[in-house]
Amino acid sequence: MKRLLILLICLLPSSVFAGEAKDLAKDPVIEKRMVALAENLRCLVCQNESLASSHAELAEDLRKEVREMIAKGMTDDQITEYLVARYGNFVLYTPPVKSYTLLLWFGPFALFLIGGGALFYQLRKRRSTMQEAELSPEAEQRAAAMLNDDKDNHA
Repeated sequence: MKRLLILLICLLPSSVFAGEAKDLAKDPVIEKRMVALAENLRCLVCQNESLASSHAELAEDLRKEVREMIAKGMTDDQITEYLVARYGNFVLYTPPVKSYTLLLWFGPFALFLIGGGALFYQLRKRRSTMQEAELSPEAEQRAAAMLNDDKDNHA
C-alpha cells in the first residue's frame, strides 16, 4: 500500500506539464469568429452536434475550410451561403422559414392542436354517453357507515 502511495505521489508532478489546448488558427480573432459561426452549423456526420463541438474528420475539414474563408475576408453570410449551396439547408441548425419548410416549422404545433382537439372531443363524447351510477339505499348506508367509521379511527 505504501509503494502504491509513493508511486502516485511520484506521478503527480507529471500532470504539471500538461498544457492548455491551443487554437488551430494562428489568429485568435479568426478562431473566435470561426467558433461563433460553427455553433450555428450542423455537423454533417453527427447530425445532432454543432460543427464547433464535433470531433468527426469531416467537421475538422469544414472548420479548416471556414477558417480559410474567414482569412480570405469573406463575411459570415457569404460563408453560410457557400455552405448551404454546397450541402443544402440541412447544414443550418435553424433552417429558414420558406414555403417548403413551413411543415418543419409549424407541423409540431399543428399536430399538438389536432391532438388536443381530438382529446377534448373524445372526453366530451364520453361524458355525454356515460351515465352516472345510482346507489341503492343499502349501498348509501354502507358508504356512510364506512365514512363514519373512518372518521372515528382518525380522531
